[in-house]
Amino acid sequence: MEFKSPVYNIRSVPIEKIDPNDYNPNSVAPPEMRLLYDSIKEDGYTMPIVCYYNKAEDRYIIVDGFHRYRVMLEYQDIYEREKGLLPVSVIDKPLEKRMASTIRHNRARGTHNVDLMSNIISELHELGRSDAWISKHLGMEKDEILRLKQITGLSKLFQDVEFGKSWIPEDDFDMNFEKEEEYLVGSK
Repeated sequence: MEFKSPVYNIRSVPIEKIDPNDYNPNSVAPPEMRLLYDSIKEDGYTMPIVCYYNKAEDRYIIVDGFHRYRVMLEYQDIYEREKGLLPVSVIDKPLEKRMASTIRHNRARGTHNVDLMSNIISELHELGRSDAWISKHLGMEKDEILRLKQITGLSKLFQDVEFGKSWIPEDDFDMNFEKEEEYLVGSK
């Protein structure tokens, strides 16, 4: 029999028939969860969740995609738009192989290359996108955007950045130092 990847047979499954597994060690921080919601809101579900189908109980057990499942559970707008249906690809494996699949899926996601991310920030800035836009659409904090801009070293990326006034001109410094010295001597 020829192997056919599960992704070629996606099912629309009512979320009420889907259960999380009880062994997934993966967790997502609140900012990334919010970004996942934003991604699903803007782009829809672009990847199915992976489940094992328990025929005896007519239930789907999540192997990968718990956080995409959570978005539908926690955000009524997504639930309503999707009519309570999640795209599911089904794998038929025993528990120990499903556990291994979960870990492989979690670990295979990779990380972002800092240089490439800073180039993306630079390109978005050149396209006229503000730091606020980048923050909202890429789920990044302003200090993260600032650090990525610093990597590129392009002064034009900092034109919208308001810098703090942490330095005092030398003339003012000498005057302030003398006043502080007078205060300290007078308080003894």
